[in-house]
Amino acid sequence: MSAARDLLRDYQHVISDLTLATGSHGVFDVNVDDEILYSKHQTGRHAEPGEVLQLFREHIVPDVTIYER
Repeated sequence: MSAARDLLRDYQHVISDLTLATGSHGVFDVNVDDEILYSKHQTGRHAEPGEVLQLFREHIVPDVTIYER
């Protein structure tokens, strides 16, 4: 899953827990701190490449930097 890979690649230093859970009917929801950042059910479509990562960036405080490799 590219969304999980992108999040862990860039923000592994601030993510304390990441859970991938299967759902029925192609459910794909991304929750951060009990807030829905993305929902396939609500949008009616799959997330575009990089969309979940951008939503995460907008959600966290601006001074959190990308993990240096």
